[in-house]
Amino acid sequence: MFWFMDMKGICILPVFLVIWSSSTFMVSYLIALFEHDVGFILPYISEIGAKPPASCIFGLMTVITAFAGMATMYARYKFVEKLNEKAGGVPPALNKAALWIGMLSCLGMCFVATFQETTIIQVHDAGAILFFVSGVLYTILQSVISYKTIPYGCSMALCRVRTGMATMAFLAVPPTIICALLHRTEDKDYVFHLVSAVSEWIMVFSFIFFFFTYIHDFKKFILKLRTEFVS
Repeated sequence: MFWFMDMKGICILPVFLVIWSSSTFMVSYLIALFEHDVGFILPYISEIGAKPPASCIFGLMTVITAFAGMATMYARYKFVEKLNEKAGGVPPALNKAALWIGMLSCLGMCFVATFQETTIIQVHDAGAILFFVSGVLYTILQSVISYKTIPYGCSMALCRVRTGMATMAFLAVPPTIICALLHRTEDKDYVFHLVSAVSEWIMVFSFIFFFFTYIHDFKKFILKLRTEFVS
C-alpha cells in the first residue's frame, strides 16, 4: 500500500510540511521567473522572494511552513519522550536541545520570510544564517536520537538515510555562506554565485526531505490535548 493511502497517526504533519515547503519555493520561483525578476538557472532562494508579487507569496507560505515545522518538531519531541518512557536510551536533555534548536531554525525562517534582502539585508542575512545553522544542527541531533532509539524508534536503514541527509546538509553550509560572501565582495563573480546557490538549494531540500523520514514514526502515535481546571 502506498504511504499516501495509509495515513495513520499524525503522519499528515510531516507530509503537509514537506509538500507545502517544497511548493513554497517552486511557486515563488515560477512567479519570479514569469515576472522576469530572476534568471532561469539557479537563483538564490532569497532572490525568488525579493520582489512582489513573488515576495508576498513567498512570505506567506514560508511563515506557514515555519509554523508547520514547529508543530512537527514538537510532535517528534513528544514521540521521543514517550518512547523513552518505554525503552530509555535518549537523554531528556538531548531531546529538549533538539526541540529548541529546531524552533530557532523556524524563527530564522520567519525572519527570512518577513525581511526580504531588498529591504533590511542585515536582518535577512542573520535570519538565513540562524535557519541554516540551527536547521542543520537539528538534523544532526535527530540522527543521533534515531540511533539511540533502535529498534523501538526506527530501523537502522532509516537511521542511515537520516544521517545521509544530515551530512549532505552539513557539508552544504560552508560553501553556501562563504561563496555568498565572496560573491558580494569579488565583483559578483558568477562562479561564487553558482557554488553558493547550488549549495543553498541542496542544503534546504536536504533539510526539508529530512522530515519526510518522519512519516514512518508518526504513524505510530497520536497527540491529545487535555484540559483541566486549576483547583
